Amino acid sequence: MDAANRSDFYIGLALAVSSTVFIGCSFILKKKGLLRLAKNGSTRAGQGGYAYLKEWLWWAGLISMGIGEAANFAAYAFAPATLVTPLGALSVLVSAVLSSYFLSERLNIHGKIGCVLCIFGSTVMVLHAPQEEEVASLTAMAEKLKDPGFIAFAVCIVVSSLALIIFVAPRYGQKNVLVYILICSVIGSLSVSCVKGLGIGIKELFAGTAVLKEPLFWALLICLVICISIQISYLNKALDIFNTSIVTPIYYVFFTISVMACSAILFKEWLRMSTDGAAGTVSGFLTIIIGIFLLHAFKDINFSLDSLPLYLHHGLQGSTWSQPYVALPTDERITVDESNLSKERSAKGFFPESLDKRSNGTFIT
Repeated sequence: MDAANRSDFYIGLALAVSSTVFIGCSFILKKKGLLRLAKNGSTRAGQGGYAYLKEWLWWAGLISMGIGEAANFAAYAFAPATLVTPLGALSVLVSAVLSSYFLSERLNIHGKIGCVLCIFGSTVMVLHAPQEEEVASLTAMAEKLKDPGFIAFAVCIVVSSLALIIFVAPRYGQKNVLVYILICSVIGSLSVSCVKGLGIGIKELFAGTAVLKEPLFWALLICLVICISIQISYLNKALDIFNTSIVTPIYYVFFTISVMACSAILFKEWLRMSTDGAAGTVSGFLTIIIGIFLLHAFKDINFSLDSLPLYLHHGLQGSTWSQPYVALPTDERITVDESNLSKERSAKGFFPESLDKRSNGTFIT
């Protein structure tokens, strides 16, 4: 890389990392504000209350989210989308680590391993990130958008999205988590391309170029608003129907794959990568996926290094390993009436010795 490209790369990297920090912190601040309101007896947001609008911690979280999204937006103007998008996983890591300190939420051994894998995978991706072709103006961006390969890709995205929205979503959207997530992901690849173009246009605007007179600038802005509106709508549907721990990692994987495919077609950065660079990028991305999976799939499992000797001790004594984990109660798994029963069971110890007469001799879990 020459000096200018190297400078832009590091600026984009710094913006992407700072974005994940602000976004990760925003979840903690908002949660702290909502918990404070619940403690004071205010009507909760989930019950239709809006008392959080008077809570300064919630507003601090909202401002932090805005700063993070603005930094992420700016990062696309300097660094490759193949680098910026996967680094978004670090916001999940920041949120998980901070929640264990400030929200008293347990980060079990699976979560800690997932955090380490996310950091390792992100480092590998940064070291092997591909370099995009130089696009310094909206005119150059327009030439990229006219490429037959990208036009064919965009047409396929639009047609497949319409097919999913019109024919598949009404029939299978309520049953299969992949339907809504696929819609969000494929549309998201186009939204990132729009963000990239708008970022270049804003850079030109600050340099004194009259980009506001360019039709492409406004076309990209309109396209971005449409794409984001569709993404928000279907992502909310997925979160409303399915478990968050399922939606978040699956959406991250499909969204990142879609963005990387779109960026490869639009900017052709993969054509100039060496074999070890491509292998490093893919392996880093796969490592992040595994880390995200460990963070979310096992977040309700009560397993730590302190409990490992207990498992080994009971295993050596011939105890059954058919139920090795005890799931922590969450609002999505138990009702209010069941919560008291769960507390009584947990008070009897990590390995309950009593048997439920109604369970026909099996352990209560």
